[in-house]
Amino acid sequence: MSKYTDIGVEKHGHVGLIEIRKPPLNFFDVSLINQIADALEEFDNDIEIRASVLAAQGKAFCAGADFSDPKRQEQEESAQKDPAANLPINHLYVQAVRIFRNKKPVVAAVHGAAIGGGLGLAVSADFRVTCPEARFAANFTKLGFHPGFGLTATLPELVGKNNAELIFYTSRRVTGEEATRMGLANVCVPQDQVRAEAMKLAAEIAECSPLGLISTRATMRAGLADRVLAATNHELVEQTKLRATEDFKEGVKATAERRVANFKGR
Repeated sequence: MSKYTDIGVEKHGHVGLIEIRKPPLNFFDVSLINQIADALEEFDNDIEIRASVLAAQGKAFCAGADFSDPKRQEQEESAQKDPAANLPINHLYVQAVRIFRNKKPVVAAVHGAAIGGGLGLAVSADFRVTCPEARFAANFTKLGFHPGFGLTATLPELVGKNNAELIFYTSRRVTGEEATRMGLANVCVPQDQVRAEAMKLAAEIAECSPLGLISTRATMRAGLADRVLAATNHELVEQTKLRATEDFKEGVKATAERRVANFKGR
């Protein structure tokens, strides 16, 4: 029996495939991020695998954290009463940093929405294949919140500081075409071709020498995991502060009710 409950793991020649299986929206929790990190470690230790694809079932690629989840709400409340009890989210970021420490190239097949931490997950990959229907959003400020999942470090490196600021300050949804134009995605194809195109790109990478790939990628991503670790440590402090505000409660409620939030600045 597979040790993975929320993902599927397959091998196709020299290409590994990780499929998120929490449709339709693929909300993440500590367990999901941990399983993805474990699967990437497994591929790192498999001499046959040279590149991998991160894909998802369902409507969204990953819609981020589920703020309406009762279990999560309990965690939010206990975190407000006792900051030391904020372990689940802290632990999530520990697992997220593990994803950035993997050694082999990853292609994300973003066929639908990549929202909040889901955008952070998409950006952890080396490349993104997407489609016009996909939406990329760092919707944290619309929630009355601070960006997380290392995005304050990773997003500016991909799209430039000012584009990252625009994405953060507006919380807007960026289409697949716009994402490709600004360097947030590498390839934009029809929706039903996203996964095949991602597999094709991974297979092209896998034609190269495995040792050369690992060595070159280590040079190109030097210090990235440490920058993400520093970013998540800071992001967590800001998120913990903002989680206790009235605006955060209103932001989550307004998002769930699909209306414009009535923020008060407190």
